[in-house]
Amino acid sequence: MEYRFTSQNYEQEVAKSDIPVMIDFYADWCGPCRAMGPVVTRLAEKYAGRVKVGKVNSDEQRELSQAFRVMSIPYFVFMKGGKVVDTHVGGASQAVLEQKLDALLG
Repeated sequence: MEYRFTSQNYEQEVAKSDIPVMIDFYADWCGPCRAMGPVVTRLAEKYAGRVKVGKVNSDEQRELSQAFRVMSIPYFVFMKGGKVVDTHVGGASQAVLEQKLDALLG
């Protein structure tokens, strides 16, 4: 399941999550973000129940984008225990993102 994170549900869904979280900051107009969409969906399915994989529309959720200092998209944030443990700016292969997710779980 792929989540949609917003300022309204961030505290409950991300900060207080009992499992690691991957956030994909994106925008509808962003070509590389659209290219990453299917990869993010596959990761959400593969890691379901072990990692909460979700998206933040950086145009609609400016407060979250500012809080994470998002300067370029796509921007991936990997969190554990409510803390940022890793990030990745730009497109990436599914294998690269899987390595980061596996590290979260390890």
